[in-house]
Amino acid sequence: MKRSEFTAANRVAWNEAAPVHRKLKFDELIKNVQKPDFNCLDQIATSHLQQIGVKNKDVAQLCCNNGRELISVKNMGAKRCVGFDISDAFIAQGRELNAVAKRDCEFVQSDVYEIPEAFNQQFDLVFMTIGALCWLPDMSQFLAVVARLLRPEGSLFIYEMHPILDMYECNKPEDRFQPHYSYFRTEPFVEEDGLDYFSKTKYKSATQYGFHHTLADIIGACIKNKLALRSFDEYGHDISNLFVYLEAEEIRLPLSFTLTAQLEP
Repeated sequence: MKRSEFTAANRVAWNEAAPVHRKLKFDELIKNVQKPDFNCLDQIATSHLQQIGVKNKDVAQLCCNNGRELISVKNMGAKRCVGFDISDAFIAQGRELNAVAKRDCEFVQSDVYEIPEAFNQQFDLVFMTIGALCWLPDMSQFLAVVARLLRPEGSLFIYEMHPILDMYECNKPEDRFQPHYSYFRTEPFVEEDGLDYFSKTKYKSATQYGFHHTLADIIGACIKNKLALRSFDEYGHDISNLFVYLEAEEIRLPLSFTLTAQLEP
């Protein structure tokens, strides 16, 4: 399949998932985003963004989902905030949350590989968080997009689940450390049992395609696109809501990571 075909299929699956997610905690989110100090980001993400500096900066979030994290960054003092996502339905939720929060974040429905050139060099910071990289077929091409969106010496921040977890079946404590897949897997994961990562309800969904990227894929793509590494950290806590059972194990796996990089002048 072509990259655009994977994208089109995943767009259908995520549009299906939007009303499922909405039923869970959206009413509570509607109330919370109205608070002037609303911030749904954890302390690690907040701390890294503060170190990079977001106040009065122009910020883009790629694969922004319903925009709650982008609104959080806006509340941290960012200037222009633009969220991009493939899903029409989640972009609509982002605009709804933004209106209720009375912020001026922008939300753009777009394949992240096809973000319009009008956004080139418009941002001081591009960030993405949990559940973004696994939907991207080509890491190098994706980070080329990040590079063109950034102004010279602009920053990239990634906070994601650790790619080693792609070796294991999620939500199966009985398997513990039994690998199911190669760390060097190249073929996509194909699923049809829904995208409810909150309550983990299974439902027959449109086919979705996920992609594994090694740390070398991610860091190497940064280097290739002149995004100089500024920090990299690994953590023993789960941010995916899929591998929480591994946090308490005596034998520890890395469950998440952060990466910051800066576009070379």
